[in-house]
Amino acid sequence: MLPVLAFAPNADAAPRAPVIWAFGDSLSAGYGLPPALGFTARLEGALRRAGVAATVRNGGVAGDTAAQARARLRWGLRGLGITPDLVIVELGANDMLRGLPVSQTRTNLDAILTELHERRIPVLLAGMRAAPNLGPEYGRAFDGIYPALAKKHGVARYPFFLDGVAGNRALLQADGMHPNARGVDIIVGRMLPGVRKALRGSAARAG
Repeated sequence: MLPVLAFAPNADAAPRAPVIWAFGDSLSAGYGLPPALGFTARLEGALRRAGVAATVRNGGVAGDTAAQARARLRWGLRGLGITPDLVIVELGANDMLRGLPVSQTRTNLDAILTELHERRIPVLLAGMRAAPNLGPEYGRAFDGIYPALAKKHGVARYPFFLDGVAGNRALLQADGMHPNARGVDIIVGRMLPGVRKALRGSAARAG
């Protein structure tokens, strides 16, 4: 029997492909769609077509509020088995739909961003907007969470996850809330430049 030869890792080996974790609710989880048509799969495909060999992992759980996501953040990161190069935080829609206090949503999102900062994990914060029926006071307070937290934590921000899709029945599923496959592709196309920029920033910090 021939001996098994072990080789030391090559210090000049190419770096691993970046890993993105989409940490959110049903919007990033691809609710109501086949896995291949959901946000994470379509974002990964768009990145690769743009020459970025990234892997996008799905960390979305349908129905999650910011508090529920906060509670699962640490074990979710452990479950990845690797420190992601970027986390897309997409949360708050369920808080808003349930009319939860804005201060509660802000506190939980703040805690999530603090945890990621302490772990030195770059973030792209995807904003949400309040439904008009909740009134202007609630809307102003809720919508203001995202720019304020992005500034506080110094993270990249995408203003509105459903930009270009919200309110357009042709781009939504029958429930009028979740994007259909066409809607997902519009979201991905609009977010792609921001994701690529955030990844470049992550690589620069790592270097």
